[in-house]
Amino acid sequence: MATTFVSVPLKKSSEVDLAKPLSKFIHATYPSGDAQAEYVRAAEELNNLRKNAVGRPLDKHDSSLEILLRYYDQLCAIEPKFPFSENQLCLTFTWKDAFDKGSLFGGSVKLALASLGYEKSCVSFNIGALASQIAAEQNLENDEGLKAAAKYYQLASGVFQHIKDTVLSALNREPTMDISPDTVGTLSLIMLAQAQEVFFLKAAADKMKDAIIAKLANQAADYYGDAFKQCQYKENLPKYFYFQEVLPVLAAKHCMMQANAEYHQSVLAKQQKKFGEEIARLQHASDLVKTVASRYDEYINIKDLSDKITRSLTAAKKDNDFIYHDRVPDLKDLEPVGKATLVKPTPVSVPMSQKFTDVFVKMVPLAVQQALSAYGQRRADLVNRLIAQMRESTNLANGVLASLNLPAAIEDVSGDSIPQSILDKSKAVIQQGGLQTIDQLMRDLPELLQRNREILDEALKILDQEEVTDNDLKAKFKERWKRTPSSELYKPLRTEGANFRSALDRATHADKVVRERYATHSEVIALLCKPEAELNSAIPSGNPTKSLQGSEVVMLLKTLLAALNEVKKERETFENDIKSVQFDMSSKFLTALAQDGAINEEAISVTELDRYYGGYTERVQQNLKKQEELLAKIQAAHEEFSKSTQSNTDANQREEMLKKLAAGHDQFVELVSNLKEGTKFYNGFTEILLKFQTKCSDIVFARKTERDELLKDLQQSIAREPSAPDIPAVPAYQTAASVGGTIPAVPTPAPRSLFQPKPQPPARPPPPSVGSTFPAAPLAAAPATTSAPAPIASMPAPVGGTGVLSQAQGPPYPSYQGYHGFYPMPMPMAYNQYAYGQYNMPYMYPPPGQPPLQSAQQPQQPGYPYPQQQFYQQ
Repeated sequence: MATTFVSVPLKKSSEVDLAKPLSKFIHATYPSGDAQAEYVRAAEELNNLRKNAVGRPLDKHDSSLEILLRYYDQLCAIEPKFPFSENQLCLTFTWKDAFDKGSLFGGSVKLALASLGYEKSCVSFNIGALASQIAAEQNLENDEGLKAAAKYYQLASGVFQHIKDTVLSALNREPTMDISPDTVGTLSLIMLAQAQEVFFLKAAADKMKDAIIAKLANQAADYYGDAFKQCQYKENLPKYFYFQEVLPVLAAKHCMMQANAEYHQSVLAKQQKKFGEEIARLQHASDLVKTVASRYDEYINIKDLSDKITRSLTAAKKDNDFIYHDRVPDLKDLEPVGKATLVKPTPVSVPMSQKFTDVFVKMVPLAVQQALSAYGQRRADLVNRLIAQMRESTNLANGVLASLNLPAAIEDVSGDSIPQSILDKSKAVIQQGGLQTIDQLMRDLPELLQRNREILDEALKILDQEEVTDNDLKAKFKERWKRTPSSELYKPLRTEGANFRSALDRATHADKVVRERYATHSEVIALLCKPEAELNSAIPSGNPTKSLQGSEVVMLLKTLLAALNEVKKERETFENDIKSVQFDMSSKFLTALAQDGAINEEAISVTELDRYYGGYTERVQQNLKKQEELLAKIQAAHEEFSKSTQSNTDANQREEMLKKLAAGHDQFVELVSNLKEGTKFYNGFTEILLKFQTKCSDIVFARKTERDELLKDLQQSIAREPSAPDIPAVPAYQTAASVGGTIPAVPTPAPRSLFQPKPQPPARPPPPSVGSTFPAAPLAAAPATTSAPAPIASMPAPVGGTGVLSQAQGPPYPSYQGYHGFYPMPMPMAYNQYAYGQYNMPYMYPPPGQPPLQSAQQPQQPGYPYPQQQFYQQ
């Protein structure tokens, strides 16, 4: 029995560098260290795996299939760990149609998409195709080969079915014909039919019961019939099915499996002594194999089965005629043969390879990364809010004390010396660089701001230029330009860019506020930077009442100020503790993802943040409330202190100066803090903008690659298209005889009466006998009144065709009115047994004014001893 099976060709892919973009994402996402280096090595290993899987020819062996399975499993493993999309980690994968072998005008059809789902679908197709090729290579003469073939055909069927179910959701545009749902659905059914046939062959080899074998064969015939119908009724299947022996093989296998089913059912009928049914089934089987032999003999060799059925039918008829005399029923009266299926598509479950190891096993999925990012933002907001509350409270306390001239008011006992608190503040300002520090920081800010603006503008300019090019091509090619418009694709990037610009605008406004504050307090800060003697001389003298220094109100103020200092120190401790809190949320999110298949980030983050920061939040609120109470008491005590002092003009001026100096110190500390934070912000923002610029450059480069591929395909498709839908019919008067065709009829020319007819050429010499040489034509055959051509010398027979002499100048012709002049005629030539009518053949290019063709029949020449040769039109 014939064992012709259908196998599927592999898709071919263009080379893609996975290592570079993945490494760039890893460097941008993960901090430097051992983990980052390990992820970069994993990216290089993945790139090498792709080269081995799709970048070279694959042998029809298990080891090649194992490489494809490992690569597919790795794609499934990294899909949730990297943001594969057109506007993030943009990788363009280009694959050619497996069934399109190209045309005279261009290469094969191919599609380039920035989609990991597309890559997975194409790799899946190659898994099914290679499985079908490995199955077709198995030796079906032994049990192991039959089992392996059945396993691989079922694997191929399952893979093609998986592509049918997932390809449209994995792609954002129409796929190529080879991975379209109709095509892979048909391939899945063909593979299933072949797996069922293999089980039939195994059952026959194991000599199982004929009833079982018949059912297996009938089920295989049913599968082949369904596959044949799909190929017939679906117009959008590849031409490969029709021109590469697929369709006739399916039709032949359908008939062959039916014949096998009828044959084994006839054996069962014979065992049941239903001899008429046996003959009817054998006759039907005989008709089926005759159909295969007559129509599909070049595809399927069915001689063995045909001989077996013929022998059985002859013996059954003989026995029935001489012994049983059983009535042979009609085919329609027979009970249908049952069906038994032992095959099913192997479901695709990841990992498909039993030897698979995830090279990115330590990297968390992208959903967890996103949850961690969102959690980090929530945590930063909470920490910043607590720290901001504490710093605002400290500034408020300092402002209140400065307005009350505390603690300088209760330290100024002589009225001429500098209070110790003012001296301490002056030393602190001098140690931090004073005005020079502020001036340097303020000079750096505009440069940093301008650098960030230039980076952002350049990134957006790259997007603008590519979008203009895309719009121009869209306007040029219209509906042919089938890819995601740049205006839609860049929406997230433009939103991100707008957010960055808003942040820079807010930073610019904050810088303006800082400069205004600096202009307001620069004189006081400069005064604090002076030596002690100059500072003392700048402070007006006063004569406060010394008797109040040991009073109860002064002691109360000192106690309250000491308590307030403790509260501020406690806040500093809280701030350091809050910043140092560290805990890993990866395990929480991974557990939630494994249990629920999704992550409720908000609920988990709020719970954990309350768990770790709830205690700090309560203590900060208690601290703020305690400060509020202390400030109220300090204000009340200071009011009583002010009433007890004897005020004069000098004392008031001194107190105001001390207040300004205390406020100047506080402003200096705040300005330096703000400027350092601004510098840190701009430097950090530069890194963010550089990453944004790199992202824009990467996506534009990927879009350019995709654009070039699409333009190349468009050029090829345009070149293959006809210039017009229908070629107009050639006018009748322009119709000429084609090579090997029939010369069309021409109208009879009008009789000539004014001029003499054109002289006729000499008669054709008689055909010589076929031999190695051609004898010379007899001179006697030419009429006496005509100049006969010179005899043709004997010459060897032409090799590989008819010998034609080069044309020489013809004899002179008379010139008279109405004669059109000399027209070249073919000279005599050696005899050619295929060139009839060498002398009487009409001119292919008639002289001007003559009809296209003359009558083929020439009059009999007088004195010509041989019969006139019939003229055959050329």
